[in-house]
Amino acid sequence: MSVRLENASLKALSTALAAREVSAVELATLFLDRIERLNPSFNAFITLDRDKTLDQAARMDARRAAGETGPLLGIPLAHKDIFCTEGWLTTCGSKMLSNFVSPYDATVVARLKAAGMVTLGKLNMDEFAMGSSNETSHFGPVRNPWDTNRVPGGSSGGSAAAVAARLAPVVTGTDTGGSIRQPASLCGLTGLKPTYGLCSRYGMIAFASSLDQAGPMAKSAEDCAWLLSAMAGFDERDSTSLAHPAEDYARDLDQPLAGLRIGLPREFFGPGMDDDVRVAVEAALAQYRALGATTVNISLPNSGLSVPAYYVIAPAEASSNLSRFDGVRYGHRAAEYADLVDMYSKTRAEGFGAEVKRRILIGTYVLSHGYYDAYYLKAQKIRRLIASDFTEAFKVCDLIASPASPSVAFRFGEKSADPVQMYLSDIYTISTNLAGLPGMSLPCGFGQANLPNPMPVGLQLIGPWFGEAKMLNAAHQYQLATDWHTRAPEGVL
Repeated sequence: MSVRLENASLKALSTALAAREVSAVELATLFLDRIERLNPSFNAFITLDRDKTLDQAARMDARRAAGETGPLLGIPLAHKDIFCTEGWLTTCGSKMLSNFVSPYDATVVARLKAAGMVTLGKLNMDEFAMGSSNETSHFGPVRNPWDTNRVPGGSSGGSAAAVAARLAPVVTGTDTGGSIRQPASLCGLTGLKPTYGLCSRYGMIAFASSLDQAGPMAKSAEDCAWLLSAMAGFDERDSTSLAHPAEDYARDLDQPLAGLRIGLPREFFGPGMDDDVRVAVEAALAQYRALGATTVNISLPNSGLSVPAYYVIAPAEASSNLSRFDGVRYGHRAAEYADLVDMYSKTRAEGFGAEVKRRILIGTYVLSHGYYDAYYLKAQKIRRLIASDFTEAFKVCDLIASPASPSVAFRFGEKSADPVQMYLSDIYTISTNLAGLPGMSLPCGFGQANLPNPMPVGLQLIGPWFGEAKMLNAAHQYQLATDWHTRAPEGVL
């Protein structure tokens, strides 16, 4: 191969495996060696098991030797530690689950395993997916490979850092309010949140059940399309799973963009966006126009309410979902306690971090008698208005574009003392979760305000429900015309 394996696309890796230029064991070993050497600088991986990984890779080589073929057979990946993975620690980045070994695979994990992918390990994350900087993990913060003094974004920060540092070719992530797209933006890679219900939530430890969605993170839109094709599908064990026909999301990647209408919401291009982000995003939009697309001005009048609505709905659902972590059945249990109630109290006080406790308390409050109608019900009504805004917008455009994050990656501690400032990091991404729409981030440049260490900027594309193929085609065509997605942090290659 002319391209180094650690920097190769999924298509190139698949071709090399099929041609017997490399084996699954050799490929897994290459990435495991890189993880051993580089991960201490980034803290992206929190669980590794070389023997287990190489045994799985050997079984994939045996499947290929027996005549089996498949585009993903033998290709390594890593999972965000929110996905239950049989025989592996599944911690959700929390002390509460620091000793939990999952007895089964999440559906997403099982689908990728069936496709022949090899698990390299489990990836660090904000505790129970609550955070935008990967500073809340019980296992310590993840560091951005572009500048280790800066955050990688969250909650899928370990996933983003692993791809950016070329520790894994592709990874899984989850997105509740931007937790795939924001870290993808801050780390200079491509990340996609599918339509709500497209990928099963079974075995994906719940934060906010009506918002959580699994998705792929990779260097390119093409790689995301390959991974999404294997991840997506109906699952009868998930009551929110949609019976949508299986798709090959790479099928339309070569379609020209002539006639594509891209909507630009005036609410997303006003105050609050850093100037260097604006410059990069506007240059990307100019590139789209050069490729034949047209841009149209649109409005999402209720999008300004998305952050307050989200931070009522998400904590309310978290309060309910996290009630199961009580020290009775599995996970952390306090060592000393007087009675059952004392055991509950001490276990949860010891097991949860500050951000998780904050959201549980907020959620319990807004669900309490006398406040349910005033807060939770009103937030759900706002959610419907936000979804209706998108419905109207898609009558005049095919896709919507915006920044993925209002700034490039910020320094550690810069926002952690002010939860509201941290929550505003997701201001451009939250509305798509509330509406259940697909969205993605792709690299579109670098912020020059951070010289001599310019940091990546991400362009967000939002599609209509089940518009993943159109969105991926638009991203792929942009990536054929630019090279932002091929850039790697200094020192990782």
